[in-house]
Amino acid sequence: MVRATRMSSTQTQSAYELIKAAILSCNYAPGQRLRINDIASEAEVSLGAVREALARLSAEGMAVSTAQKGYTVPAVSSEDLVNLTRTRIFIESECLAQSVAGLTIEMETLIVAAHHRLLRIPERNPGDVTRINPKWVDAHEVFHNSLVMGCANEWLLRIRTLLYQHSERYRALSVPLARQQRNVNEEHQAIFDAVLSRNAKSAQQLMADHLQRTTDIIVESGIVEKAG
Repeated sequence: MVRATRMSSTQTQSAYELIKAAILSCNYAPGQRLRINDIASEAEVSLGAVREALARLSAEGMAVSTAQKGYTVPAVSSEDLVNLTRTRIFIESECLAQSVAGLTIEMETLIVAAHHRLLRIPERNPGDVTRINPKWVDAHEVFHNSLVMGCANEWLLRIRTLLYQHSERYRALSVPLARQQRNVNEEHQAIFDAVLSRNAKSAQQLMADHLQRTTDIIVESGIVEKAG
């Protein structure tokens, strides 16, 4: 009985991670119906595991449950992105301020390592430059997380994580647009320098500009309306 429960939990987690990754990368397009049978076959898990995973994702706002239709990927819109970015800037700024105040030498070492790794991984997929490199996505998240590791407020960090994850779908949409309009490495370098210099105000402003730039590029392109 215990073994069966563990297997069920493992299958649910596997389905959850697969679906969430596909949603955040836009491999499951905004508005797309999430067919339980197809996902179960793809993930090689039970139908029950997929249902549990979708219920969990629905609670996180990553999937939408509709009577008679089942689950779909949440739609995207310029209005949603603007509101998301405003909220994220607000939370990210507070996390940065508290992090800079609480930085230790050990934390600085981890930030340096995360930044170094990010610089060494190409942003574009080596096999298809029109797609983002999954390894870069991971390194990018680790770097951004490292910048706020000095923040001791767990509630702020939880909210920040939720906002970051929801922003990932929009950033994935921006990949074909961003290459010629910005230098992301330079933006990261500036934020990195400000944090290590313990200049909270500068770090906050640079981060706000960094996040807003992505939003502006997407909104001005009109790609959200096409994808939504």
